[in-house]
Amino acid sequence: MIRHKTLREAYRDGAQYLTACGIEDASVDAWLLLTYVTGITRTYFLAEGGAPMMPEQHARYEELILSRGSHIPLQHLTGQQEFMGLLFRVNEHVLIPRQDTEILVEETLARLRPGMRVLDLCTGSGCIAISLAKFGAELLIDAADISEQALAVAAENAACLGAAVRLLHSDLFSDIPGQYDVIVSNPPYIRSHVIDTLAEEVRLHEPHQALDGREDGLHFYRSIIQESREHLCPGGWLLFEIGYDQGESVKALMSEGGFSEIRVKQDLAGLDRVVLGKCAL
Repeated sequence: MIRHKTLREAYRDGAQYLTACGIEDASVDAWLLLTYVTGITRTYFLAEGGAPMMPEQHARYEELILSRGSHIPLQHLTGQQEFMGLLFRVNEHVLIPRQDTEILVEETLARLRPGMRVLDLCTGSGCIAISLAKFGAELLIDAADISEQALAVAAENAACLGAAVRLLHSDLFSDIPGQYDVIVSNPPYIRSHVIDTLAEEVRLHEPHQALDGREDGLHFYRSIIQESREHLCPGGWLLFEIGYDQGESVKALMSEGGFSEIRVKQDLAGLDRVVLGKCAL
């Protein structure tokens, strides 16, 4: 009689394999893949970890562990990532939503009032725009991206989460109509020469177009700041996510662009993460 691995044995072997492959947080990823395949809770695992895995589940689990060991992002294997308490679908065409970006959403929500028009530039998965739609009140929200593949992901997320967001195919402001009370963006901001030094999961599996901020990482901030003046209502807000070392540079660019009340906000690690400013009246 064939003896099948127990849940506990499968998890142990998966964590050990990922550790040997140099995966950061190997035990966490092994656990998340186990729950993804089996649907079990931690309580069940603690009580029934000695139960044998179903053969088809074990085969699927081993397949996913091997893929994660080759540094394919966990989120690409499960096709999902939580952000602002919402579950977003993701793939290789969009950046995986990061917890740090929730700071940008929270700072934006603090400045929204019913009836405002909001634009999310470089929307990717749509996580920012959709979160604003879900947690804001009576907003008119547009979300734009140059990538049609990214917009397809954002459309799927908006439909699944029941968010009223209009999606626009646009290279920054090239096809953006009208003016907005708030413009928010998490643009590409990694310096080109730094991309090859990033973790394999990012460097090989996330879209370069969404990462590459050109030579000094500030290319898209300059463009957006310059062009946003035509698309912001007087007194409107412009908010950016930034790299941890770009706070003063982006703050200076906004000051030169005529913005006032410019502030730099830190993330939970105390690193600069958001820059925001107000369009002159």
